[in-house]
Amino acid sequence: MKIIRVILGALILFLDWITTPKGVKREPKVQTEIDNKTQKLALYQYKACPFCVKVRRSMKRNSLKIATHNAKRNEQSRKELLNGGGLLKVPCLRIEKDSGEVQWMYESSDIINYLEQEYC
Repeated sequence: MKIIRVILGALILFLDWITTPKGVKREPKVQTEIDNKTQKLALYQYKACPFCVKVRRSMKRNSLKIATHNAKRNEQSRKELLNGGGLLKVPCLRIEKDSGEVQWMYESSDIINYLEQEYC
């Protein structure tokens, strides 16, 4: 079973690499404003998870610069995800509000909808 996951993971990453979407082009001032807003976001993910790939592709397509943390390979990221969000489940978007409140959003479709509503 592990070998199947390794092969499928490699295939997912290869297909993602050869079909990477182009980002939208914005005026530099507008892009800088969006980049500043997205600095308080972080995506906790596994590199070869198909739902994580879906979210990363949406980020790329919408030219959103969001920090990513590999919760599979990085123990610190895994602890942050578990302690903050309460679940070891990916993808998970960490949203830090201006008030300092932190929200943890799971589910790829919910994350994509949130990003498109807030930043596009």
